[in-house]
Amino acid sequence: MSLSYEEQNDNIAFTEEKRSKSQNSKSEHLQAESKVDLLQAVVESFVDGILILTTEGELLHTNECARQFCRQLLPEGSSPSAIPEEVWRVYQSLIDSRELFPKEKFFIESELETDRGVKLRIRARWLPLATSEQNFVLVILEDRSQMSQSMALCDAKKYGLTNREAEVWLLRRANLSYKEIAQQLYITINTVKKHLKNIYAKQQEILC
Repeated sequence: MSLSYEEQNDNIAFTEEKRSKSQNSKSEHLQAESKVDLLQAVVESFVDGILILTTEGELLHTNECARQFCRQLLPEGSSPSAIPEEVWRVYQSLIDSRELFPKEKFFIESELETDRGVKLRIRARWLPLATSEQNFVLVILEDRSQMSQSMALCDAKKYGLTNREAEVWLLRRANLSYKEIAQQLYITINTVKKHLKNIYAKQQEILC
C-alpha cells in the first residue's frame, strides 16, 4: 500500500519528533547524572569532613575526609558506616532544637580532641533542598589544627614573613606559648618575642 505525499511527510515528521524526544530524554538523563557526579566530586574535594543525614538519622553520604575522622573517633572493629558518639550528640542536639525553636534555622557546634591529638570542630546545620519538602542535616568535621596551619601559611605569604618568622607564627597560631615555641624551635624566649614583634610590625604595615 502506497502512502500519499502528505502522509509520507507526516510519518517523517512523527519519526523526527520521536527521535528528538528520545535524544532530549537521553540528554536530560545524562545532565542529571552529570550533576550528581559533579556534586559528589565537589563534596569529595573538601578538606573538611562532610556527612549528610536525614532527620530520621539515616546516613546518606560521607566524603573520604569524614570517613577518616570517624575512624579516629570510633572504637577499633567498628562498622565502616558507623557514626561516632560525639557526632551523634551534636546531630541530636540540632534535631532536638527543632521542637524548641521550630522557626529558627541555626547550627550547633562542639569541639573535641582525639587520642591522636587532632582537634576537631563538629558543626551541624540544616540543609533544606529546593527539590524536596524534607530537611536534611549537614554535619561538618573540621580539623582545627589544619585550618590554623593553612591560615598561618596564608599570613606568611601575605605579610612577607621570613622562613623563621613563618615557623614562629605557625606555632603561635596553634596557641603554643612563648616557652613552647622556643623549646620546639631550639631558640630563646626573647628570640621568639623578637620574631613576633617583627611579624606584628609587618602586619601593621599592610593594614595601614
